[in-house]
Amino acid sequence: MVERCPRCGLRFHRQEGQWSGDIGANTIVTFFLLWVVLVIGSLLTWNDPNLALLAGLAAAIVVVFPAFFVPHAKTLWVAVDILMRPVEPDELAPAPAPASSIRSVAASSAEAPRP
Repeated sequence: MVERCPRCGLRFHRQEGQWSGDIGANTIVTFFLLWVVLVIGSLLTWNDPNLALLAGLAAAIVVVFPAFFVPHAKTLWVAVDILMRPVEPDELAPAPAPASSIRSVAASSAEAPRP
């Protein structure tokens, strides 16, 4: 994951211990998804529950989902952190120049006569 937002320059790791919020958000979303799958699976198989299928789905969610959700959990936690502690100007890096303006500067400097 990148260190700063490419659009505004905000550092994603705003303070020490930020990772604990990331892990907490990831855990909460994973448990919620697990709960939804188990409840829906139990309701769909109420008359004849297939425990092997439910256990397999639960294991897949618990093992696979958190690894893929990490970048989203980090972004989610930064959003919560910004709501609790607004961004200060010194946390933002200067925004990078758009690629089109860099090309135009390079082209204009190549065309300019050299002294």
